[in-house]
Amino acid sequence: MGLPATELAARVRSGELTAVEVVRAHLAHLADVEPRIGAFRVVRTAAALAEAAAVDAHPDRARLPLAGVPVAVKDNVAVAGEVVTDGSAAHAPTPAATDDPVVARLRAAGAVVVGITRVPELCVYSATDGPGTVTRNPWDTAWSAAGSSGGSAAAVAAGVVPLAHGNDGMGSLRLPAAACGLVTLKPGTGVVPGAVGANSWYGMAEHGVLATTVADLAAGSAVLAGAPWADPPAPAGPLRIAVSTRSPVPGVRLDAAGRAALDAVVAELRAAGHTVVHRDPPITPAAAAAVAARWLAGPVTDADALGLDRHALEPRHRVHTRLGRLVQRAHLLRPGALAAFRARMADFFTDVDVLVTPVVSGPPLPARPWHERGLLANVTANARWAPWTSAWNGAGLPALVLPAGPGRAGLPTSVQFVGPAGGETRLLWLAGELEGRLPWRRHAPLFEPHLPGVPS
Repeated sequence: MGLPATELAARVRSGELTAVEVVRAHLAHLADVEPRIGAFRVVRTAAALAEAAAVDAHPDRARLPLAGVPVAVKDNVAVAGEVVTDGSAAHAPTPAATDDPVVARLRAAGAVVVGITRVPELCVYSATDGPGTVTRNPWDTAWSAAGSSGGSAAAVAAGVVPLAHGNDGMGSLRLPAAACGLVTLKPGTGVVPGAVGANSWYGMAEHGVLATTVADLAAGSAVLAGAPWADPPAPAGPLRIAVSTRSPVPGVRLDAAGRAALDAVVAELRAAGHTVVHRDPPITPAAAAAVAARWLAGPVTDADALGLDRHALEPRHRVHTRLGRLVQRAHLLRPGALAAFRARMADFFTDVDVLVTPVVSGPPLPARPWHERGLLANVTANARWAPWTSAWNGAGLPALVLPAGPGRAGLPTSVQFVGPAGGETRLLWLAGELEGRLPWRRHAPLFEPHLPGVPS
């Protein structure tokens, strides 16, 4: 079985394994499974082995928190020597001269970038595909790995890497985590320094990692934040936890498997001594409209920053960017609506410590070329599947997704935890408690990694 990132790093730090051995084994597994999942746009075989050799020769290797850990990076941040495409064929073919700050932090921690993962164009939708390619879910390749961090999620779920970078502007970490049975954390505003794209979709998007264990998630999140890693501290006493299943999108209902997952988590929370109450968060139409306006306008700023020819964009994004420019010109990006929503959520969290909600309404979208369909078909499919994530981008609050429950006919099920501002460590502690009480399968069964040369 593929080892977690924290265990691999410990073995490399101690000298039990070399970084070159670890990276070579993961590259071999990547070559075996990639034709079936389509997770990577670029595989950096020679560069990754050279980086691994540099980790082995590092004079302070024993202090590197991610020593020798193979990681994947989402194709909307700069990796020195590689082209950033943001999933678009309209990109400029100029390699980046320097690493994005989050990539620099991963490398400084000893991680080795083995490849660049696929995204939908402009990272807009919750399925990852483009001309000639569809990224598939390792649990069942008939389904999408979701998006926009779909390539990163597929790589982790298939055991190609134990840890992958992603980012989240409307759910782009949490939706792939739910689709692929992973754990992830969208941190609150400002926890991870540095923008996502041109302006983080007007302040809504944050960097994070996808992982198979809470310890790996905590370690990777700490590295991205530039903070020392430590076990999340336990709260002073039992938590008061609110549960809500009400969909912010009218008419969308949670399926039976999703409800069973939520019920299983609630039962364990009560068994652990926490108080559980039913309470819906105050997501108003004005707040939802403010989030939607930023979702329309954010990709416009990214396309402009990358110098993309808007006439060469996919048809759905030519319409999307036209609407986004109308939003900008009409001054519909009203900060007051989100400020009021954040204030209401601060009041909400004076009475409860954590909010638990569903993540998605049912199975992922089918693995098909969604980019060939129009904007309305994409928006409708996305809204029906994923109504529970985007509000927390608008609120700037931390939100964590972890696997739970009986699953959906061979696919995983998950739940979402939302915390108050600064509540990241609380969410990580609670996720760790549930990991011990409701352990999940770390990798998709069809792609269970057996890495030659890396003892399990």
